[in-house]
Amino acid sequence: MQRVIHWFRRDLRLHDNTALRAAHATGAEIVPVYIVSQWRGSHGWTGAPRQEFLCGSLAGLARNLQQIGGRLIIRQGAADEELACLLKETGAQAIYFNRDPDPFGRKMEERVIAMAQESGAVAHAFKDIAIHERDEVLTGKGEPFRVFTPYARAWRKLPKPQVHGALRRMQTPAGIPSMELPALAAWGLKRSAEIIEPGEDAARKRLDAFMKGPILQYQELRDFPAATATSRLSQDLRFGLVSAREVYTRAVAREAGDGTYVNELIWREFYMQILWHWPHVLDREFNPEYRHVGWFEPGSDFEAWKQGRTGFPIVDAAMRQLNATGFMHNRLRMIVAMFLTKDLHLHWRLGESYFMQHLVDGEIASNNGGWQWSAGTGADAAPYFRIQNPWTQSARFDPKGEFIKQWVPELRDVHPALLAAAPSPGMRICKGYPPPIVDHAQERETALKLFKMR
Repeated sequence: MQRVIHWFRRDLRLHDNTALRAAHATGAEIVPVYIVSQWRGSHGWTGAPRQEFLCGSLAGLARNLQQIGGRLIIRQGAADEELACLLKETGAQAIYFNRDPDPFGRKMEERVIAMAQESGAVAHAFKDIAIHERDEVLTGKGEPFRVFTPYARAWRKLPKPQVHGALRRMQTPAGIPSMELPALAAWGLKRSAEIIEPGEDAARKRLDAFMKGPILQYQELRDFPAATATSRLSQDLRFGLVSAREVYTRAVAREAGDGTYVNELIWREFYMQILWHWPHVLDREFNPEYRHVGWFEPGSDFEAWKQGRTGFPIVDAAMRQLNATGFMHNRLRMIVAMFLTKDLHLHWRLGESYFMQHLVDGEIASNNGGWQWSAGTGADAAPYFRIQNPWTQSARFDPKGEFIKQWVPELRDVHPALLAAAPSPGMRICKGYPPPIVDHAQERETALKLFKMR
């Protein structure tokens, strides 16, 4: 009987998995494999929360595969080398995988395709992580979009792929050696946050719960961090525990209003195509006009930002939520990013890296796009002179102080009005909580000067 390999990457599910479904359609025995990365210690693009979520999701995938007759094979090392070994061990004739949108994944895909050809096998790559990827959404001149609104308009007009159900049966040949499922120790990491439940089954429950109610009020409540109004699917899309196709299809069927939630899915793909066409955004500003801003050197203010000890309640609550759970509400991501870049005048790449090391849902393209948007340096970014005021943001989006008081216990007895009003210079909102480390009005003027002097 023929054998094929399915290389799991960012598609840790049985439902609507494009490459896995194609592998199954061959009628061959399937060797499902996940290859654990071999780095240890600190990493610039991930950290313990995301790796712990990955471990839990792999455990869930292994259980689900076992229930339909399959078996997840775990290997560790360079993907092309491990897949080459697996081809020889199993006699498989082909490798099936879903494409990765980031430059690091793309380089490995090229190596895997070349290795397969040298080994006499065939590598089949599929679109799965995005609904529309790479060169599918272009201007009338055949060029990639640099601005979101026309991109979204063109994206919406394209026909959408069909959603398929879960695989029900699989046959994996016996006797293939496998490592144990990975734990955080595989990367020399220790648990650092109370993360959301991992795995495809948990992700599908979150999807069902969102579609039953919160999506109907998403447009009105999505910016209020104390409300249960967002999908909480970002990490599930990042690891492919649900497909973007299914989320889109169900959202269109349920969403009221102007399609605000679908717009968030489009933003995700907009940033993916920005990274695809302009991979240099990971190293420097998308907009060359802002590549010479005189950013300050990080010091104690950066440490205060990371620890949630800035004296700005909404900023501190957001950062403490991130550190404790590996999650931060999207409105808060904008607030803390703009605070770091416009109030503390620190380079957006510092925040980008810190987020990637602490977020469970760390998506390279979206994270980079969000940070450059807030800094005013990216594609379709907020103009550099649009600088959010953390105090008015608190008053508008946490008017009762519910979110702030949840994450900053020192402020639980403080009247909400005081959480949204800057105290006098050097003064504290209450005992035990630090005074603001900067004056927002003064730093706003400094930011405008820095950008004008570029």
